[in-house]
Amino acid sequence: MKIGDALELISPRLPTGTLRQRRLGACHTVQDLRAAARRLLPAAVFDYVDGGADQELSLEANSSAFERYGYLPQVLRDVGSPDTTGSFLGRSAAMPLGFAPTGYTRMMHPQGEPAVARAAAEHRIPYVLSTMASTSLEDLAAVPGADAADRWFQLYVWKDRELTRGLVSRARSNGYRVLEVAVDTAVSGKRLRDVRNGLTIPPALTLGSLLDIASRPNYWMGMLRGEKLDFANVRSDAPGGGHTIEGISDQFDPTVSWEDLARIRDDWDGPLVLKGPLGPEDAMRARALGVDGVHLSNHGGRQLDRTVAPVDLVSPVRSAVGDSFGIFVDSGVRHGSDIATAIALGADACFVGRPYLWALVAGGEEGVGHLVRMLTEEFTRTMQLLGVGSVQELRARGPELLHCPDPSRTAISAVRSQHPAPEGKDPQWMSLNN
Repeated sequence: MKIGDALELISPRLPTGTLRQRRLGACHTVQDLRAAARRLLPAAVFDYVDGGADQELSLEANSSAFERYGYLPQVLRDVGSPDTTGSFLGRSAAMPLGFAPTGYTRMMHPQGEPAVARAAAEHRIPYVLSTMASTSLEDLAAVPGADAADRWFQLYVWKDRELTRGLVSRARSNGYRVLEVAVDTAVSGKRLRDVRNGLTIPPALTLGSLLDIASRPNYWMGMLRGEKLDFANVRSDAPGGGHTIEGISDQFDPTVSWEDLARIRDDWDGPLVLKGPLGPEDAMRARALGVDGVHLSNHGGRQLDRTVAPVDLVSPVRSAVGDSFGIFVDSGVRHGSDIATAIALGADACFVGRPYLWALVAGGEEGVGHLVRMLTEEFTRTMQLLGVGSVQELRARGPELLHCPDPSRTAISAVRSQHPAPEGKDPQWMSLNN
């Protein structure tokens, strides 16, 4: 090849766009977004997002659980126009993806919850606001753009039951469509990274953490320009509030029972979801109480360590509750193919938490939109290569498309041994092809 021919193959491009746009342009995976967030955040704040409880065994297992499932694609099928429409308790979404609740979001980026909700509205997916959010129910509902989102509210049942009932009432009056009751927080999990960094509630930062924070002046300038950081839904000036940051963790109640859930069902006339690491028996009991769906989650590995990876609960729970009951799953979703795996196992949709926080740090609201587009492209491509044309087809044909070389390592075998096949069902009702 002549030098002139070789030079024609080289087309150097000068950097264009803003620093934020260039940063996002270099992020092609969720892990790229995580790496960008790590560079921008003080280590203590990054660890608050990234860490899990105790030995972080669940944190590690959540993602690796998805990787155990392989695909058996079916070829020569028309996948020219795949339909990625998802369904969330009677409302459609652009894809089977939602944003899970996260606390203290404005500690990661001053745009906080409103930016996430606006991105959710733009891309037509649901957003769940946490009781522990740094933006109140009322303030989020009043944000232009965010008010158009399919807004859900995650409820913690406090010792102060009147505060709990007040939160339910406020969610209803401010247009939140779905109420999601968290059931895995009888007490707070022990997150050792936060303890070592001193990033507890209230903060008691170590000297090393303070020095690290000081080394991120851009982070602090953003925080100083923003509003005061607190738990906005329960602060003293919030409706029915009066609890301080110092005392907020003391409001977790280890006495919460099914009777409390029944009372919440009576108080809430919209769709009701139970969120936690729920097995088939608990899911069936919830359905009997009038709950409309379950959000299978181990809090991203931040509560009880060594809990079963939620994706491994999808198939047995679906077999137990039937087709019409809502099943959503989070914890460990890092790629569009993870969403496809969950749906093939029987889920209606997936939620992500940490990924959108990393995206928010990397690029604000624009970064969150970048994440949705990335996951949408990955999910669409996975569907096409599997040979399916819609989300409904993916779920219906899931058992034909999945391969699990070692099902004994999943929750399915353990649950199947305790739940024999119902009369008239195939003995392999909880199994996967292998």
